[in-house]
Amino acid sequence: MAQLGKDSFAAGDGPMAVEEGVALLAARIAPVAGIETVGLADLDGRVLAAPILAPIDLPPFDNSAVDGYAVRHGDLAVGKESRFPVVARIAAGMAGTPLPDRSAIRIFTGAPMPPGADTVYMQEDTRLEGGEVILPAGLAPGANRRLAGEDAVAGHPVLAAGRRLVPQDVALLAALGLAGVPVRRRLKVAVFSTGDEVVPPGQPLRPGALHDSNRFALMAMLRRLGCDIVDLGILADERAGVGRAVAAAAASCDLVVTSGGVSMGEEDHVRAALSEVGSLVFWKLAIKPGRPVAMGIVAGTPVVGLPGNPVAVFVTFAHVVRPLLAALAGEAYAPPAPVPVVAGFSFRKKTGRREYLRVRLLPDGSGRPVAHLHPREGAAAITSLTETDGFVVLPEDRTVVEPGEALGFLSYAVLR
Repeated sequence: MAQLGKDSFAAGDGPMAVEEGVALLAARIAPVAGIETVGLADLDGRVLAAPILAPIDLPPFDNSAVDGYAVRHGDLAVGKESRFPVVARIAAGMAGTPLPDRSAIRIFTGAPMPPGADTVYMQEDTRLEGGEVILPAGLAPGANRRLAGEDAVAGHPVLAAGRRLVPQDVALLAALGLAGVPVRRRLKVAVFSTGDEVVPPGQPLRPGALHDSNRFALMAMLRRLGCDIVDLGILADERAGVGRAVAAAAASCDLVVTSGGVSMGEEDHVRAALSEVGSLVFWKLAIKPGRPVAMGIVAGTPVVGLPGNPVAVFVTFAHVVRPLLAALAGEAYAPPAPVPVVAGFSFRKKTGRREYLRVRLLPDGSGRPVAHLHPREGAAAITSLTETDGFVVLPEDRTVVEPGEALGFLSYAVLR
């Protein structure tokens, strides 16, 4: 578990900028202890605990990039065709046969270059007559040859510590002959929803009740980031019970995430419970949707209380919980950068807070991506997430959007 002192932070009264809140966390949270060696089949999504140096050259030998004929470029006639006897055949996995002067060797993709050869003609650029191959003029020296070490050099770094591994990283590790590498252990994250009005899916709704969607969305997002999850279900709106549940979870987990109960209503108990069993870091961010976000420390473990509205949960998870998980996991994380799109709507907002608007991208007549605002802006509208492609981000100092203006777009696909 992360061990943070109760005096590590100081909660202020005013809304905190998103970057300020994230920086406050990242500067004070150390990665959890625990490193394990994991095999290739289970590496996707894990965080490297140490830099990886290439144990061998990749490729380990010069080889052919195509099916064709290996020759010595210095033997070729200048400005005209060359005719060489085909003296041998080398397939992938075979040892290279030395190339005699003014000769060609039939070679296949991935096969080792024969000693003495430095160039490969693609078979479709040649023609055979009897036992000889006719080669056109003009091929550059070294064409279609892969050099040993051109992909990775033995002893040189190929992957940095803190990298969250993706399938292409796993392919590189396998190609280098590494059966497993050291990674940080998985984070153990406790999740629960709060609210007397919340009912588990599958149970009938009583009057005034809603099915619990936030907990399942949170668990899905956490699983995508490789976390081990402790599902604590739904907690009633009762301060002492919330406090006891948070304290118990904090004693055995690396992070506790809740949804609901963080605003200023009489039945919102998470923020008060955090103050009683631990210390409150902040509870208001200058962000919409998602202004009430309670961040606290209980028994040295970070606890994040997210809002109750589903869209606000999604936004604050992406921009608060995601960087916090990276800090705990020892991940070298950089938030995704918005890509430019064109506004297809007009909008007004208040200054001093960052807003994330749900939009769908559609191309205009010239193929430019145009952002179209979803008609339902409420933070409780889950279909506003399922019927859109991502967010346009309006900085704190921007108050007006007009059609045709440039906007920054964040795809849902990159928010993980």
